[in-house]
Amino acid sequence: MENISTTSDFGSDVPDGSGDRPRRTAADWGWLTVLALGVLVVGFFVAGLGPLFAIACDSCQDGVRSPHHFYLLIAVAWYGVPLTAIGTVVGIYLPRGGGRVGAIGLGVLVALLFVMVLIGRLA
Repeated sequence: MENISTTSDFGSDVPDGSGDRPRRTAADWGWLTVLALGVLVVGFFVAGLGPLFAIACDSCQDGVRSPHHFYLLIAVAWYGVPLTAIGTVVGIYLPRGGGRVGAIGLGVLVALLFVMVLIGRLA
């Protein structure tokens, strides 16, 4: 007798197995929501206090560097940080890789904070 198998014996007939993805539980949604709120809080911190860290000066008379060449700093704070934060929050709730997207987004926000401080120091 022949050993005949069907595709139902091996799971999905999709080659990469993406059809057998488990559904998210309430705990998964809760942790993703906490992660999304964390990304938003870090985004507000970076957008609000990042430029202040960048223009602060210990040796200046009034404590602030001259803000004449800070157009790039303002562009990063007003456009780069909000787009990164919103894109990360949207990516967290996509069907695949929510935690990974959140971690990458937090890393990018921290990198943008360092970029803003570097722009302020070089200008």
